Amino acid sequence: MIETSNLIACHECDLLHRIPVRKGASCVSRCRRCNAILHRSVENSIDRTLALTLAGLMLFIVANSFPFLTFKMQGQETQTTLVSGVIGLYDEGKWEIALLVLLTTVVVPLTQLLIQLYIYLPLKLNRVPWLMAPMFRFAGSLQPWSMMEVFLIGIIVALVKLLGMAQIVPGIALWSFALLIVTLAAAAANMDSRVVWDRVEYSR
Repeated sequence: MIETSNLIACHECDLLHRIPVRKGASCVSRCRRCNAILHRSVENSIDRTLALTLAGLMLFIVANSFPFLTFKMQGQETQTTLVSGVIGLYDEGKWEIALLVLLTTVVVPLTQLLIQLYIYLPLKLNRVPWLMAPMFRFAGSLQPWSMMEVFLIGIIVALVKLLGMAQIVPGIALWSFALLIVTLAAAAANMDSRVVWDRVEYSR
């Protein structure tokens, strides 16, 4: 019987390879025919991803609980949050944009963080969560819908245009939002999918 758990096909030329098992070490496996990257393993992937996920959840709570921006103009002061921005778009009749902003900056990032916590916390405790495979696959399918960095760029452009009209004070939520983008990117970079799929295979 042929052992297939360590076999992988090159995404570029379809050449079949056997990936060496190197526990506890970071390494990059490349195709011997076209030199394309087959797999990038990460040292302590579970610990790193879990730590970054917990940090991301805390940053998410701060980003959605405190003022995002404060506008000071003609003696009046107005504070905005992420949710109030969505509500403002809805009240203006732009419900499609409001829904898109809500999904891409709140719902999808929170769902990703919760799924990562659901998967990696039991793995840290040497347990396999229920429905881990479909949940992990679903989290990957959500990645294109997480557009927090696009939203942040839009805010920066709007701030530049409003600087001459009012005094704008960035709130703690804005800095938390920016750090959250970096944290999510770091979690994705430290996520070793092969570790998850190996646990799925061993649990059967």
